[in-house]
Amino acid sequence: MSRKHISKKNAALVADWQALQRIFLRPENEDARAMLLKYMEQILFGLHDFLKEHVGITEEASLKNLADKYKQTRISKHPEKKLAEVITDLVRDIAPHAVNVASPYFIGHMTSAIPFFMVHLKTIVAALNQNVVKLETSKVVSIVEKQVLAKIHRLIFHRSDSFYNTHVQNTRTTLGAFVEGGTAANLTALWVARNTLLGPKNSFQGIEKEGLMAAYQAYDIDRCVVLVSRRGHYSLRKAGGILGIGNDNVLAMDVDEHHRMDMRSLREQIRVFELNSRTKILAVVGIAGSTETGSIDPLREMGELCRDHGIHFHVDAAWGGPVLTSDKYRHLLDGIDSADSVTIDGHKQFYMTMGCGMIYFKDPRKMDAIEYHANYVNRPGSVDLGMKSLAGTREANSLMLDSALKIMGTQGYAILLEHGIELAKKFAAEISRRPLFQLVTPPKLNILTYRICPPHMQAELFSGTSTQRSHINKTLNAINRTVQRVQREAGRSFVSRTTLNRRSPDAEIVVLRTVLMNPMTDIQILNEILDEQEEIYRCRFGTNNLKGVA
Repeated sequence: MSRKHISKKNAALVADWQALQRIFLRPENEDARAMLLKYMEQILFGLHDFLKEHVGITEEASLKNLADKYKQTRISKHPEKKLAEVITDLVRDIAPHAVNVASPYFIGHMTSAIPFFMVHLKTIVAALNQNVVKLETSKVVSIVEKQVLAKIHRLIFHRSDSFYNTHVQNTRTTLGAFVEGGTAANLTALWVARNTLLGPKNSFQGIEKEGLMAAYQAYDIDRCVVLVSRRGHYSLRKAGGILGIGNDNVLAMDVDEHHRMDMRSLREQIRVFELNSRTKILAVVGIAGSTETGSIDPLREMGELCRDHGIHFHVDAAWGGPVLTSDKYRHLLDGIDSADSVTIDGHKQFYMTMGCGMIYFKDPRKMDAIEYHANYVNRPGSVDLGMKSLAGTREANSLMLDSALKIMGTQGYAILLEHGIELAKKFAAEISRRPLFQLVTPPKLNILTYRICPPHMQAELFSGTSTQRSHINKTLNAINRTVQRVQREAGRSFVSRTTLNRRSPDAEIVVLRTVLMNPMTDIQILNEILDEQEEIYRCRFGTNNLKGVA
């Protein structure tokens, strides 16, 4: 294309009232319309084929080289490109360097394929552009949101018909709230727990009004603490910082050999703090599907302990919550109904698009502790959902979840979840069968960890001294980091890695982590991934190449 032609082309792209109206209301021309239809048809009706064709696991391109292409910091005064060109750029330049999380070979994170109909639902929700902060910007959508909150609340707490008839559309009570994700849900739960624990007392008007220092003075305490196992999500530490209690006061309890909350440690810690009247326990957090290992805490036992001591019991079920749809495996979450609050993520095992979290409370009046009003929105006496949510403006994710539940039913979700759980068992058996690997955390749900640990090293770990075991683990950590990195950079498949701390720095071990939620992933694919790891190990660390690895 000649410089003269480019100049004419760019000169035609001018931001004026007529051009803006055309862009705002419809595609600029037939070329743009055709390009939009071409790709939207592929995405709407052949999503996984589109991703397979246009997006790899990720192409081999360094982040530095990619970053060098995106250093323009000025926004053009006039339009730079037409819609057709922008769509082409997204498909040809951006997509190949994005990550195809829908690939059945992508098994490393809590992000996976979504059903093709989710794109349709997302498109409709975007087009409606409802803001569920207020009835005036959502109307029936707010009513639908209360209904779907009641559906999931019932799945968790299974209260009576009369309870749900009373509260499903009650304008004075709230069964929960949609939020942006598990982090916001956990924060909301601890925010409610904090305000309830340090509420109004005598002349003190409550921590939400007067702040932390006044609250500590009114209650004659020095600090508040949250107790959670070592496998707790880091969002809980964030919440400690945001709520002012300090993230050092989100205390990590020991775990047992199954990576669950060690109940003896928890009981002892509660006893210690009850003897020390200067410390209050804000909440105890149980985990239903930990991020690293998929482990599930003894929820029933924790719930009974918290009830006996009058402590707010929160369950972080961001990952494991949807397992409640499975008659076969819901028993794994036994005791979740004893919680005061529960976090669930829609964008995890409800297979929704990014940015859907939920928080639920057993007591429909509990969220009154965080109620806010404003004269122009969420006025006192109104029925707006934004009165009791951390966020103001919110997208209508409830429409997507409500629709998905109608399309899938609990049985549809159960089939997906059961596939992942049972595939994880098969994968664990295959790992145990191969001499090069060591299964580290057997799956409770559909997450497991393992590591490369050659037979001679396994023998030395079993019989060696503490110093020898520490040295071997450091060598193994280096091997597993390298294998994971090389496999990731090759772009054919992906597993993640994490470091499990077994109570002492010398016992830190690097493990490979898999999350099996993609219904297209099968044992053959998992065997291919293990084959690739074995090949990388042989090429990089064959018996003669281990010197100096640590």
